Amino acid sequence: MKTFTLDEAQSLLPVLESLLKRAIEGKRSAQTVESDLNGLAQRIYLAGGMLLNPAGVAKQRAEMEAHLNRVRECVAEIDAIGVQVKDLETGLLDFPCRVDNEIVLLCWRLGETAIEHWHTPEAGFQGRQPVDERFRRRASGRPN
Repeated sequence: MKTFTLDEAQSLLPVLESLLKRAIEGKRSAQTVESDLNGLAQRIYLAGGMLLNPAGVAKQRAEMEAHLNRVRECVAEIDAIGVQVKDLETGLLDFPCRVDNEIVLLCWRLGETAIEHWHTPEAGFQGRQPVDERFRRRASGRPN
């Protein structure tokens, strides 16, 4: 497992933010198309059937799949960097980090200006704590 210093993780934020925004937009677009298709299915059911444009429905399904592929590609790219996507809806990312011979997770959410929290793998987001001097010492190259 790749681990990051606070500075390394911080330097990745612009790229990760761009990937997250693309993934979130792709997910929202796919959900919109899915909602349209579900609405069509509901209208067909309530009307007891209706004439369809099969090419139009196929085009919508292909569009939805393209959006979902974009989401998968963005998440895979983030994963390949070594960063964990914890919640795509909120843009929550975790960066494995070694501090005091323990692996913890630096925690960042889309919209935050910097990585300012960490938590243990067991504690999760609810156990977030402020980044302290141990992370800054490691980032500056001083022993921890």
